[in-house]
Amino acid sequence: MKTVTEIEKIAPAARDRRQRVQSASTGLLVLKELAASGGRATLTALAARLGENPAKVHRYLASLMEESFVTQDKGTQQYVLGPQCIAIGLSAMRMADPIRLAEPSLIRLRERLEVTCFVAIMGNRGPTIMRFEEPGLPVTVNVRAGSVMSLLWSATGRLFLALLDEKRVRKLAEEELAATPAELRAQLDGVDPIGQLQREIRAAGLAVVHDTNLKGISAVSAPLFDANGHICGAITALGATGGFDASPDGLIANELRHEAAKISAELGYQA
Repeated sequence: MKTVTEIEKIAPAARDRRQRVQSASTGLLVLKELAASGGRATLTALAARLGENPAKVHRYLASLMEESFVTQDKGTQQYVLGPQCIAIGLSAMRMADPIRLAEPSLIRLRERLEVTCFVAIMGNRGPTIMRFEEPGLPVTVNVRAGSVMSLLWSATGRLFLALLDEKRVRKLAEEELAATPAELRAQLDGVDPIGQLQREIRAAGLAVVHDTNLKGISAVSAPLFDANGHICGAITALGATGGFDASPDGLIANELRHEAAKISAELGYQA
């Protein structure tokens, strides 16, 4: 049993710890609202967003300025995210690896939908599978981690072709188109095969294929975006055409969209 004197000695220390934690929490809320305001805001606007007294918010801003988390624009008097926030953001961005962040999503998709799924990034030779997950009863396909996907005939490739605006990607697609048999090429637009494909996928926000890259296999692919809004990866689900719902608004497509949005948010993307 502690004596009254011992309890009285402990109580101020506990209160002090609680106050420090509360102060840190409020300081972080100020930073979050400043970031949500586009990285700069006046004291009045910031206090209004927080629902706090301007004098209280000013005290926290002054503390944050001392540690270079916030600076003040002398011309506009607006408060701006400072160099320490930039340094922390850059460190977080360097750690934002789409392959690592996609792993939990692939496992959830495999377990929830019982489909084969993978994450791919754009490599020198084309979209390359980096992580591959199969359900208990896998679909037999001749792709694995390290496989390079077709830009024109795979859902993954079409997604990169539509959303990665680079000359080298277009050149690879044109080379692939030139080597495509006439009967397969006939599935594309006769006037602007690549351009029409790009427009359709950009409008849908994901890519779908039926029996094009692999006979009897359908697939859906959704994009992963980095903090700059650029596609940095794709997550794809595939299965046997007869029992695989590859419709753009189906269960599989919606689950892919949800997981892709979650990964993109972790990569720093704001829709």
